[in-house]
Amino acid sequence: MTNYSPTNATNYPLLAMPHVQLHGPVDEGMYMRFKAQLADAPADGPLVVSITTLGGDPEMARAMADDIRLLREYTGRETLFLGKVAVYSAGATFMAGFPVEKRFLTRHSRLMIHERLMTSTVHLSGPLNTLSHTLKAKLNEIEDSIRIQDEGFRDLVAGSSVSFETLRQKAPSNWYLEAEEARDLGLVLDVI
Repeated sequence: MTNYSPTNATNYPLLAMPHVQLHGPVDEGMYMRFKAQLADAPADGPLVVSITTLGGDPEMARAMADDIRLLREYTGRETLFLGKVAVYSAGATFMAGFPVEKRFLTRHSRLMIHERLMTSTVHLSGPLNTLSHTLKAKLNEIEDSIRIQDEGFRDLVAGSSVSFETLRQKAPSNWYLEAEEARDLGLVLDVI
């Protein structure tokens, strides 16, 4: 006989069958699948979106999160987030598009939050008077990327017991959280 351990999943029956199911790297392909599944989802009632990802393009994650925000703001429709197994990097950026009271993780899932990454080489060549412009342009790119990152960090912790400062301290070394810890910190409503 199999031992069955009841979970609180029965408290959230809508999460059993997500309308939009995303998995794999967050990239343009995922964004296209997201848009197609969103268009095919029922037009009424709560919308459940699930994701499993090891990360990817933060701008694609921000675009998907913005689509969810616009849907919610323009239609008043309830949108629910379900993270499954791994919600890393850009997956956490996407999760930030949902209010904490609408976020869920499955048991044994993990979040990973880190700073944005940049790999870049600055090549200086030309008249001396133009070189400072090249350096200033790269510095502006870095500073704006930090502002975008911080906006996402603020959205991620809004309504939780994690402060923005705490997240900024933990993010440089890749902050891994198990589902239960994320729930206990208020980053998600519950674990199913």
